[in-house]
Amino acid sequence: MTKESTSAKFPLVHPIEPLSPAASREESGQGVKDLLFGDLWEYAPAPESSEVSGARDHYGNFIEGQFEDGGERFASHNPATEELLFEVSTADEACVDRAVTAARRALPRWSGLPGVERGKFLYRLGRVIQERSRELAVCETLDNGKPIKESRDVDVPLAAAHFLYYAGWADKLTYAFPGAKVAPLGVVGQVIPWNFPLLMAAWKIAPALAAGNTVVLKPAPTTPWTASRLAEILQEIELPPGVVNIVHGADATGRALVGHSGLDKVSFTGSTEVGKEIQRKLAGTGTRLTLELGGKGANVIFEDAPLDQAVEGIVQGIYFNQGQVCCAGSRLLVQESVHDLVLAKLRQRVATLRVGDPMDKNTDVGALNSAEQRDKVQRLSEIGLQEGASMHQLACDLPEKGYFFAPTYFTEVSASHRIAREEIFGPVLTVQTFRTVKEAVDLANNTRYGLSAGVWSDKGSKLFQVAGAMRAGVVWGNSFNQFDPGSPFGGYQESGFGREGGRHGLRPYLEVRS
Repeated sequence: MTKESTSAKFPLVHPIEPLSPAASREESGQGVKDLLFGDLWEYAPAPESSEVSGARDHYGNFIEGQFEDGGERFASHNPATEELLFEVSTADEACVDRAVTAARRALPRWSGLPGVERGKFLYRLGRVIQERSRELAVCETLDNGKPIKESRDVDVPLAAAHFLYYAGWADKLTYAFPGAKVAPLGVVGQVIPWNFPLLMAAWKIAPALAAGNTVVLKPAPTTPWTASRLAEILQEIELPPGVVNIVHGADATGRALVGHSGLDKVSFTGSTEVGKEIQRKLAGTGTRLTLELGGKGANVIFEDAPLDQAVEGIVQGIYFNQGQVCCAGSRLLVQESVHDLVLAKLRQRVATLRVGDPMDKNTDVGALNSAEQRDKVQRLSEIGLQEGASMHQLACDLPEKGYFFAPTYFTEVSASHRIAREEIFGPVLTVQTFRTVKEAVDLANNTRYGLSAGVWSDKGSKLFQVAGAMRAGVVWGNSFNQFDPGSPFGGYQESGFGREGGRHGLRPYLEVRS
Protein backbone atom coordinates (compact mmCIF):
# COMPACT_ATOMS: atom_id res chain seq x y z
CA MET A 1 0.00 0.00 0.00
CA THR A 2 1.59 3.25 -1.13
CA LYS A 3 0.96 6.82 -0.07
CA GLU A 4 -1.12 7.36 -3.20
CA SER A 5 -3.38 4.39 -2.49
CA THR A 6 -3.78 5.53 1.10
CA SER A 7 -4.73 9.02 -0.06
CA ALA A 8 -7.23 7.54 -2.48
CA LYS A 9 -8.68 5.40 0.29
CA PHE A 10 -9.00 8.29 2.73
CA PRO A 11 -9.72 11.92 1.77
CA LEU A 12 -6.97 13.27 4.02
CA VAL A 13 -8.34 16.51 5.36
CA HIS A 14 -5.02 17.40 6.99
CA PRO A 15 -2.06 15.30 5.76
CA ILE A 16 1.02 15.61 7.97
CA GLU A 17 4.11 15.97 5.79
CA PRO A 18 7.26 14.37 7.24
CA LEU A 19 10.05 16.76 8.20
CA SER A 20 12.67 17.00 5.47
CA PRO A 21 16.28 18.24 5.43
CA ALA A 22 14.92 21.55 4.13
CA ALA A 23 12.53 21.98 7.06
CA SER A 24 12.45 25.48 8.51
CA ARG A 25 13.91 26.10 11.94
CA GLU A 26 12.20 29.44 12.39
CA GLU A 27 9.68 30.18 15.11
CA SER A 28 6.16 29.42 13.91
CA GLY A 29 3.20 31.68 14.42
CA GLN A 30 1.88 29.38 17.15
CA GLY A 31 4.97 29.73 19.30
CA VAL A 32 6.29 26.29 18.40
CA LYS A 33 9.86 25.81 17.30
CA ASP A 34 10.19 23.44 14.37
CA LEU A 35 11.82 20.27 15.54
CA LEU A 36 15.30 19.46 14.33
CA PHE A 37 14.66 15.73 13.94
CA GLY A 38 15.26 14.87 10.31
CA ASP A 39 16.42 18.28 9.10
CA LEU A 40 20.10 17.72 9.91
CA TRP A 41 20.62 14.26 8.41
CA GLU A 42 18.85 11.31 6.86
CA TYR A 43 18.66 7.98 8.66
CA ALA A 44 20.53 5.12 7.02
CA PRO A 45 18.94 1.66 7.21
CA ALA A 46 19.91 -0.20 10.39
CA PRO A 47 18.35 -3.64 10.02
CA GLU A 48 18.63 -6.30 12.70
CA SER A 49 19.58 -9.74 11.39
CA SER A 50 16.83 -12.34 11.29
CA GLU A 51 19.38 -15.15 11.25
CA VAL A 52 19.65 -15.14 15.05
CA SER A 53 16.01 -16.20 15.41
CA GLY A 54 16.82 -19.91 15.22
CA ALA A 55 13.62 -20.59 13.30
CA ARG A 56 12.28 -24.10 12.74
CA ASP A 57 9.94 -25.18 9.99
CA HIS A 58 7.42 -26.46 12.52
CA TYR A 59 6.51 -26.15 16.20
CA GLY A 60 4.33 -28.65 18.03
CA ASN A 61 2.28 -28.41 21.20
CA PHE A 62 4.36 -28.62 24.37
CA ILE A 63 2.97 -31.23 26.77
CA GLU A 64 4.67 -32.83 29.75
CA GLY A 65 8.05 -31.43 28.82
CA GLN A 66 8.03 -32.58 25.17
CA PHE A 67 6.93 -31.20 21.81
CA GLU A 68 4.21 -33.20 20.05
CA ASP A 69 4.35 -33.23 16.25
CA GLY A 70 0.87 -34.56 15.44
CA GLY A 71 -2.35 -32.82 14.47
CA GLU A 72 -3.40 -30.40 11.77
CA ARG A 73 -1.14 -27.45 11.13
CA PHE A 74 -1.67 -23.75 10.64
CA ALA A 75 0.75 -21.15 9.29
CA SER A 76 2.33 -18.20 11.06
CA HIS A 77 3.24 -15.25 8.84
CA ASN A 78 5.39 -12.16 9.20
CA PRO A 79 2.85 -9.28 9.28
CA ALA A 80 5.40 -6.85 7.82
CA THR A 81 6.10 -8.92 4.70
CA GLU A 82 3.27 -11.51 4.64
CA GLU A 83 5.93 -14.21 4.26
CA LEU A 84 5.52 -17.65 5.83
CA LEU A 85 7.61 -18.06 8.98
CA PHE A 86 6.75 -21.61 10.07
CA GLU A 87 3.84 -23.95 10.76
CA VAL A 88 2.32 -24.88 14.11
CA SER A 89 0.34 -27.92 15.23
CA THR A 90 -3.27 -27.26 16.22
CA ALA A 91 -4.37 -28.62 19.58
CA ASP A 92 -7.75 -30.38 19.39
CA GLU A 93 -9.86 -31.36 22.40
CA ALA A 94 -7.87 -34.55 22.96
CA CYS A 95 -4.60 -32.61 22.93
CA VAL A 96 -5.97 -30.03 25.37
CA ASP A 97 -7.13 -32.85 27.63
CA ARG A 98 -3.64 -34.39 27.61
CA ALA A 99 -2.16 -31.03 28.55
CA VAL A 100 -4.58 -30.53 31.46
CA THR A 101 -4.01 -34.10 32.62
CA ALA A 102 -0.24 -33.57 32.51
CA ALA A 103 -0.60 -30.40 34.57
CA ARG A 104 -2.73 -32.26 37.12
CA ARG A 105 -0.15 -35.04 37.42
CA ALA A 106 2.64 -32.52 37.96
CA LEU A 107 0.73 -30.53 40.59
CA PRO A 108 1.55 -32.54 43.76
CA ARG A 109 5.28 -32.53 43.09
CA TRP A 110 5.42 -28.85 42.09
CA SER A 111 3.21 -27.50 44.89
CA GLY A 112 5.07 -29.72 47.35
CA LEU A 113 8.44 -28.20 46.52
CA PRO A 114 9.73 -25.67 49.05
CA GLY A 115 9.12 -22.15 47.84
CA VAL A 116 12.83 -21.47 47.61
CA GLU A 117 13.19 -24.33 45.11
CA ARG A 118 10.33 -23.05 42.94
CA GLY A 119 12.00 -19.65 43.08
CA LYS A 120 15.24 -21.13 41.74
CA PHE A 121 13.45 -22.37 38.62
CA LEU A 122 11.85 -18.97 38.06
CA TYR A 123 15.18 -17.26 38.55
CA ARG A 124 16.86 -19.56 36.00
CA LEU A 125 14.04 -18.86 33.57
CA GLY A 126 14.48 -15.11 33.92
CA ARG A 127 18.25 -15.34 33.52
CA VAL A 128 18.06 -17.47 30.37
CA ILE A 129 15.56 -15.02 28.85
CA GLN A 130 18.09 -12.27 29.52
CA GLU A 131 20.86 -14.34 27.93
CA ARG A 132 18.72 -15.00 24.84
CA SER A 133 17.27 -11.52 24.69
CA ARG A 134 18.45 -10.74 21.18
CA GLU A 135 17.03 -13.86 19.53
CA LEU A 136 13.77 -13.57 21.48
CA ALA A 137 13.40 -9.93 20.44
CA VAL A 138 13.94 -10.87 16.80
CA CYS A 139 11.37 -13.68 17.03
CA GLU A 140 8.85 -11.32 18.62
CA THR A 141 9.27 -8.67 15.95
CA LEU A 142 9.14 -11.11 13.03
CA ASP A 143 6.01 -12.79 14.40
CA ASN A 144 4.20 -9.74 15.76
CA GLY A 145 5.24 -6.78 13.56
CA LYS A 146 6.29 -4.41 16.36
CA PRO A 147 9.55 -2.43 15.97
CA ILE A 148 12.67 -4.32 17.03
CA LYS A 149 13.62 -1.54 19.43
CA GLU A 150 10.37 -2.12 21.35
CA SER A 151 10.86 -5.89 21.49
CA ARG A 152 14.50 -5.40 22.50
CA ASP A 153 14.04 -2.59 25.03
CA VAL A 154 10.58 -3.28 26.49
CA ASP A 155 9.03 -6.69 25.90
CA VAL A 156 11.93 -9.03 26.53
CA PRO A 157 13.49 -7.16 29.50
CA LEU A 158 10.09 -6.85 31.19
CA ALA A 159 9.35 -10.54 30.63
CA ALA A 160 12.62 -11.49 32.31
CA ALA A 161 11.97 -8.99 35.11
CA HIS A 162 8.62 -10.60 35.92
CA PHE A 163 10.17 -14.05 36.34
CA LEU A 164 12.94 -12.62 38.50
CA TYR A 165 10.47 -10.62 40.58
CA TYR A 166 8.20 -13.57 41.33
CA ALA A 167 11.21 -15.79 41.99
CA GLY A 168 11.67 -13.61 45.05
CA TRP A 169 8.06 -14.10 46.19
CA ALA A 170 8.01 -17.90 45.89
CA ASP A 171 9.31 -18.51 49.43
CA LYS A 172 7.55 -15.51 51.00
CA LEU A 173 3.89 -16.23 50.31
CA THR A 174 2.95 -16.17 53.99
CA TYR A 175 4.45 -12.69 54.23
CA ALA A 176 2.41 -11.54 51.24
CA PHE A 177 -0.77 -12.16 53.22
CA PRO A 178 0.08 -11.82 56.93
CA GLY A 179 -2.04 -13.85 59.32
CA ALA A 180 -3.54 -15.98 56.54
CA LYS A 181 -2.94 -19.52 55.35
CA VAL A 182 -2.22 -19.75 51.64
CA ALA A 183 -2.32 -22.64 49.18
CA PRO A 184 -2.17 -22.94 45.39
CA LEU A 185 -5.44 -23.17 43.50
CA GLY A 186 -4.31 -26.08 41.31
CA VAL A 187 -4.30 -26.29 37.51
CA VAL A 188 -4.59 -22.94 35.72
CA GLY A 189 -5.64 -22.36 32.12
CA GLN A 190 -4.20 -19.17 30.65
CA VAL A 191 -5.11 -17.52 27.34
CA ILE A 192 -2.95 -14.65 26.11
CA PRO A 193 -3.30 -12.13 23.24
CA TRP A 194 -1.10 -11.32 20.27
CA ASN A 195 0.00 -7.77 21.15
CA PHE A 196 2.64 -8.71 23.78
CA PRO A 197 3.10 -12.48 23.37
CA LEU A 198 6.20 -13.13 25.49
CA LEU A 199 5.44 -10.46 28.08
CA MET A 200 1.87 -11.69 28.57
CA ALA A 201 3.14 -15.24 29.01
CA ALA A 202 5.52 -14.01 31.71
CA TRP A 203 2.79 -11.94 33.41
CA LYS A 204 0.65 -15.05 33.79
CA ILE A 205 3.10 -17.94 34.20
CA ALA A 206 5.42 -16.30 36.76
CA PRO A 207 2.90 -15.64 39.58
CA ALA A 208 1.09 -18.91 38.93
CA LEU A 209 4.27 -20.96 39.33
CA ALA A 210 5.50 -18.92 42.30
CA ALA A 211 2.21 -19.72 44.06
CA GLY A 212 2.63 -23.46 43.40
CA ASN A 213 0.15 -23.94 40.54
CA THR A 214 0.69 -25.75 37.26
CA VAL A 215 -0.22 -24.18 33.94
CA VAL A 216 -1.71 -24.82 30.50
CA LEU A 217 -1.02 -21.78 28.31
CA LYS A 218 -2.65 -20.96 24.96
CA PRO A 219 -0.93 -18.24 22.91
CA ALA A 220 -2.72 -16.33 20.15
CA PRO A 221 -2.72 -18.15 16.80
CA THR A 222 -1.03 -15.24 15.00
CA THR A 223 1.89 -15.05 17.48
CA PRO A 224 2.92 -18.53 18.66
CA TRP A 225 6.68 -18.16 18.21
CA THR A 226 8.01 -16.80 21.50
CA ALA A 227 5.78 -19.17 23.48
CA SER A 228 7.42 -22.06 21.63
CA ARG A 229 10.85 -20.58 22.27
CA LEU A 230 9.87 -20.26 25.93
CA ALA A 231 9.06 -23.98 25.92
CA GLU A 232 12.60 -24.67 24.69
CA ILE A 233 13.94 -22.63 27.60
CA LEU A 234 11.77 -24.63 30.02
CA GLN A 235 13.46 -27.77 28.72
CA GLU A 236 16.86 -26.15 29.12
CA ILE A 237 16.32 -25.24 32.77
CA GLU A 238 14.87 -28.73 33.39
CA LEU A 239 11.56 -27.55 34.75
CA PRO A 240 9.67 -30.66 35.95
CA PRO A 241 7.54 -32.08 33.10
CA GLY A 242 3.92 -30.99 33.10
CA VAL A 243 4.39 -27.87 35.23
CA VAL A 244 3.95 -25.68 32.13
CA ASN A 245 2.17 -26.97 29.03
CA ILE A 246 1.56 -24.93 25.87
CA VAL A 247 -1.21 -25.65 23.35
CA HIS A 248 -1.71 -23.80 20.06
CA GLY A 249 -4.77 -23.02 18.03
CA ALA A 250 -7.58 -20.58 17.36
CA ASP A 251 -11.05 -20.22 18.88
CA ALA A 252 -11.84 -23.94 19.09
CA THR A 253 -8.67 -24.60 21.08
CA GLY A 254 -9.39 -21.71 23.41
CA ARG A 255 -12.94 -22.91 24.03
CA ALA A 256 -11.71 -26.44 24.73
CA LEU A 257 -9.22 -25.10 27.27
CA VAL A 258 -11.38 -22.62 29.21
CA GLY A 259 -14.28 -25.08 29.28
CA HIS A 260 -12.21 -28.03 30.52
CA SER A 261 -13.56 -29.45 33.78
CA GLY A 262 -10.04 -30.20 35.02
CA LEU A 263 -9.14 -26.53 35.51
CA ASP A 264 -9.28 -24.78 38.87
CA LYS A 265 -8.78 -21.33 37.43
CA VAL A 266 -8.84 -19.48 34.10
CA SER A 267 -6.92 -16.28 33.37
CA PHE A 268 -7.75 -14.51 30.12
CA THR A 269 -6.35 -11.42 28.45
CA GLY A 270 -8.06 -10.32 25.25
CA SER A 271 -11.18 -8.69 23.87
CA THR A 272 -14.14 -7.72 26.01
CA GLU A 273 -16.52 -9.74 23.85
CA VAL A 274 -14.58 -13.00 24.34
CA GLY A 275 -14.13 -12.22 28.03
CA LYS A 276 -17.89 -11.96 28.46
CA GLU A 277 -18.33 -15.29 26.67
CA ILE A 278 -15.84 -16.96 29.02
CA GLN A 279 -17.54 -15.45 32.08
CA ARG A 280 -20.91 -16.80 30.96
CA LYS A 281 -19.40 -20.22 30.30
CA LEU A 282 -17.75 -20.49 33.71
CA ALA A 283 -20.63 -19.04 35.73
CA GLY A 284 -21.70 -21.55 38.36
CA THR A 285 -18.87 -24.01 37.69
CA GLY A 286 -16.69 -23.02 40.65
CA THR A 287 -13.73 -22.31 38.37
CA ARG A 288 -11.96 -19.10 39.41
CA LEU A 289 -11.60 -16.41 36.75
CA THR A 290 -9.65 -13.23 36.14
CA LEU A 291 -10.11 -11.08 33.04
CA GLU A 292 -7.96 -8.31 31.56
CA LEU A 293 -9.93 -6.92 28.64
CA GLY A 294 -10.20 -3.87 26.42
CA GLY A 295 -9.77 -0.21 27.17
CA LYS A 296 -10.31 3.30 25.88
CA GLY A 297 -7.88 5.21 28.06
CA ALA A 298 -8.04 8.99 28.49
CA ASN A 299 -4.84 11.05 28.44
CA VAL A 300 -5.68 14.36 30.14
CA ILE A 301 -3.48 17.44 29.51
CA PHE A 302 -4.01 20.44 31.79
CA GLU A 303 -2.81 23.94 30.90
CA ASP A 304 -0.15 23.83 33.63
CA ALA A 305 1.36 20.60 32.31
CA PRO A 306 4.94 20.35 30.99
CA LEU A 307 3.72 20.39 27.40
CA ASP A 308 6.81 19.08 25.61
CA GLN A 309 6.94 16.16 28.02
CA ALA A 310 3.20 15.67 27.63
CA VAL A 311 3.50 15.45 23.83
CA GLU A 312 6.05 12.67 24.25
CA GLY A 313 3.56 10.98 26.57
CA ILE A 314 0.82 11.31 23.96
CA VAL A 315 3.02 9.66 21.33
CA GLN A 316 4.10 6.94 23.77
CA GLY A 317 0.49 6.41 24.82
CA ILE A 318 -1.01 5.84 21.36
CA TYR A 319 1.73 5.00 18.83
CA PHE A 320 3.72 2.56 20.99
CA ASN A 321 3.22 -0.93 19.51
CA GLN A 322 1.13 0.68 16.73
CA GLY A 323 -1.57 1.47 19.29
CA GLN A 324 -2.22 -2.23 19.81
CA VAL A 325 -2.22 -1.85 23.57
CA CYS A 326 -5.25 -2.46 25.79
CA CYS A 327 -4.24 0.46 28.02
CA ALA A 328 -3.41 2.84 25.15
CA GLY A 329 -4.13 6.52 25.69
CA SER A 330 -6.42 6.60 22.69
CA ARG A 331 -8.53 9.57 23.89
CA LEU A 332 -6.62 12.83 24.24
CA LEU A 333 -8.37 15.42 26.43
CA VAL A 334 -6.73 18.87 26.26
CA GLN A 335 -7.63 22.00 28.21
CA GLU A 336 -8.99 24.60 25.79
CA SER A 337 -6.43 27.27 26.65
CA VAL A 338 -3.53 25.13 25.39
CA HIS A 339 -5.36 23.10 22.74
CA ASP A 340 -3.85 24.85 19.71
CA LEU A 341 -0.33 24.80 21.16
CA VAL A 342 -0.50 21.11 22.09
CA LEU A 343 -1.80 20.13 18.67
CA ALA A 344 0.88 22.18 16.92
CA LYS A 345 3.54 20.39 18.94
CA LEU A 346 1.87 17.03 18.37
CA ARG A 347 1.67 17.60 14.63
CA GLN A 348 5.39 18.30 14.45
CA ARG A 349 6.20 15.30 16.63
CA VAL A 350 4.08 12.96 14.49
CA ALA A 351 5.92 14.29 11.42
CA THR A 352 9.15 12.80 12.82
CA LEU A 353 7.78 9.25 13.23
CA ARG A 354 9.33 6.67 10.95
CA VAL A 355 6.95 3.99 9.63
CA GLY A 356 8.26 0.88 7.94
CA ASP A 357 10.33 -2.26 8.38
CA PRO A 358 9.97 -3.38 12.02
CA MET A 359 13.41 -5.00 11.88
CA ASP A 360 15.05 -1.61 11.26
CA LYS A 361 16.30 -0.16 14.54
CA ASN A 362 15.23 3.34 13.42
CA THR A 363 11.58 2.39 12.89
CA ASP A 364 9.07 3.95 15.29
CA VAL A 365 5.83 2.41 13.95
CA GLY A 366 5.80 -1.10 12.53
CA ALA A 367 3.10 -3.34 11.09
CA LEU A 368 -0.28 -4.17 12.53
CA ASN A 369 -0.52 -7.80 13.53
CA SER A 370 -2.87 -9.04 10.82
CA ALA A 371 -4.89 -8.04 7.79
CA GLU A 372 -8.02 -8.38 9.92
CA GLN A 373 -6.71 -5.84 12.43
CA ARG A 374 -5.60 -3.42 9.71
CA ASP A 375 -9.03 -3.63 8.09
CA LYS A 376 -10.70 -2.90 11.43
CA VAL A 377 -8.56 0.21 11.92
CA GLN A 378 -9.31 1.39 8.37
CA ARG A 379 -13.03 0.77 8.80
CA LEU A 380 -13.30 2.73 12.05
CA SER A 381 -11.21 5.56 10.58
CA GLU A 382 -13.61 5.78 7.65
CA ILE A 383 -16.51 5.91 10.11
CA GLY A 384 -14.76 8.76 11.92
CA LEU A 385 -14.64 10.75 8.69
CA GLN A 386 -18.26 9.93 7.88
CA GLU A 387 -19.33 11.18 11.31
CA GLY A 388 -17.66 14.55 10.68
CA ALA A 389 -14.32 14.32 12.46
CA SER A 390 -11.19 15.76 10.81
CA MET A 391 -8.41 13.28 10.17
CA HIS A 392 -4.72 14.19 10.46
CA GLN A 393 -2.51 11.42 9.10
CA LEU A 394 1.19 11.13 8.44
CA ALA A 395 1.62 11.34 4.66
CA CYS A 396 4.27 8.65 4.34
CA ASP A 397 4.97 5.92 1.82
CA LEU A 398 3.85 2.61 3.30
CA PRO A 399 5.45 -0.69 2.23
CA GLU A 400 3.68 -2.42 -0.63
CA LYS A 401 3.37 -5.62 1.40
CA GLY A 402 2.41 -6.00 5.01
CA TYR A 403 -0.33 -4.67 7.26
CA PHE A 404 0.62 -1.03 7.83
CA PHE A 405 -1.39 1.99 8.88
CA ALA A 406 0.05 5.50 9.18
CA PRO A 407 -0.09 7.32 12.55
CA THR A 408 -3.34 9.26 12.71
CA TYR A 409 -5.25 11.58 15.00
CA PHE A 410 -8.76 13.01 14.74
CA THR A 411 -9.92 16.47 15.79
CA GLU A 412 -13.46 17.89 15.95
CA VAL A 413 -14.50 14.72 17.78
CA SER A 414 -17.57 14.51 19.99
CA ALA A 415 -18.26 12.00 22.73
CA SER A 416 -20.94 10.36 20.58
CA HIS A 417 -18.55 9.46 17.76
CA ARG A 418 -17.76 5.77 17.47
CA ILE A 419 -14.03 6.49 17.26
CA ALA A 420 -14.31 8.10 20.72
CA ARG A 421 -16.25 5.16 22.19
CA GLU A 422 -14.94 1.98 20.59
CA GLU A 423 -11.53 0.42 21.07
CA ILE A 424 -9.79 0.84 17.70
CA PHE A 425 -6.59 -0.98 18.72
CA GLY A 426 -4.43 0.83 16.23
CA PRO A 427 -2.36 4.05 15.82
CA VAL A 428 -5.42 6.30 15.89
CA LEU A 429 -5.98 9.06 18.47
CA THR A 430 -9.09 11.15 19.11
CA VAL A 431 -8.81 14.71 20.48
CA GLN A 432 -11.39 16.51 22.62
CA THR A 433 -11.23 19.64 24.76
CA PHE A 434 -12.38 20.60 28.25
CA ARG A 435 -12.44 23.76 30.36
CA THR A 436 -12.64 22.66 34.01
CA VAL A 437 -11.32 19.84 36.16
CA LYS A 438 -14.83 18.46 36.59
CA GLU A 439 -15.43 18.44 32.84
CA ALA A 440 -12.12 16.63 32.31
CA VAL A 441 -13.04 13.94 34.82
CA ASP A 442 -16.55 13.56 33.37
CA LEU A 443 -15.16 13.15 29.84
CA ALA A 444 -12.49 10.69 30.99
CA ASN A 445 -15.07 8.57 32.81
CA ASN A 446 -17.53 8.65 29.91
CA THR A 447 -16.65 5.15 28.75
CA ARG A 448 -17.76 1.59 29.37
CA TYR A 449 -14.15 0.64 29.99
CA GLY A 450 -12.01 1.25 33.05
CA LEU A 451 -8.46 0.15 32.43
CA SER A 452 -6.10 3.12 32.23
CA ALA A 453 -5.75 6.89 32.19
CA GLY A 454 -3.04 9.55 32.28
CA VAL A 455 -2.97 12.98 33.93
CA TRP A 456 -0.51 15.77 33.10
CA SER A 457 -0.02 18.75 35.42
CA ASP A 458 2.81 20.39 37.33
CA LYS A 459 0.66 20.47 40.48
CA GLY A 460 0.85 17.32 42.57
CA SER A 461 -2.41 18.08 44.36
CA LYS A 462 -4.25 18.25 41.02
CA LEU A 463 -2.67 14.96 39.89
CA PHE A 464 -3.90 13.17 42.99
CA GLN A 465 -7.32 14.83 42.89
CA VAL A 466 -7.98 13.86 39.28
CA ALA A 467 -6.42 10.41 39.57
CA GLY A 468 -8.65 9.65 42.56
CA ALA A 469 -11.73 10.63 40.57
CA MET A 470 -10.85 8.53 37.52
CA ARG A 471 -12.72 5.24 37.09
CA ALA A 472 -9.63 3.41 35.84
CA GLY A 473 -7.55 0.60 37.27
CA VAL A 474 -4.24 2.27 36.39
CA VAL A 475 -3.63 6.03 36.33
CA TRP A 476 -0.25 7.45 35.30
CA GLY A 477 0.86 10.88 36.45
CA ASN A 478 3.02 12.88 33.99
CA SER A 479 3.83 9.64 32.16
CA PHE A 480 2.09 6.92 30.19
CA ASN A 481 2.60 3.21 29.45
CA GLN A 482 5.18 2.75 32.19
CA PHE A 483 5.31 -0.77 33.61
CA ASP A 484 7.09 -2.49 36.47
CA PRO A 485 6.73 -6.08 37.74
CA GLY A 486 6.18 -4.77 41.27
CA SER A 487 3.18 -2.64 40.28
CA PRO A 488 -0.30 -4.17 39.91
CA PHE A 489 -2.14 -3.79 36.61
CA GLY A 490 -5.80 -4.37 35.78
CA GLY A 491 -9.16 -2.71 35.32
CA TYR A 492 -12.83 -2.85 36.11
CA GLN A 493 -16.17 -2.22 34.39
CA GLU A 494 -15.83 -3.79 30.92
CA SER A 495 -12.05 -3.85 31.22
CA GLY A 496 -12.25 -6.91 33.45
CA PHE A 497 -11.32 -7.76 37.02
CA GLY A 498 -8.32 -9.09 38.91
CA ARG A 499 -4.76 -7.83 38.98
CA GLU A 500 -1.48 -8.91 37.42
CA GLY A 501 1.88 -7.75 38.75
CA GLY A 502 3.13 -7.01 42.23
CA ARG A 503 1.94 -8.70 45.40
CA HIS A 504 -1.61 -8.22 44.13
CA GLY A 505 -0.78 -10.48 41.18
CA LEU A 506 -0.25 -13.44 43.52
CA ARG A 507 -3.73 -13.23 45.05
CA PRO A 508 -5.67 -14.63 42.04
CA TYR A 509 -3.49 -17.76 42.09
CA LEU A 510 -3.83 -18.55 45.80
CA GLU A 511 -6.44 -19.89 48.17
CA VAL A 512 -6.19 -17.43 51.05
CA ARG A 513 -7.82 -18.39 54.36
CA SER A 514 -7.69 -16.59 57.66
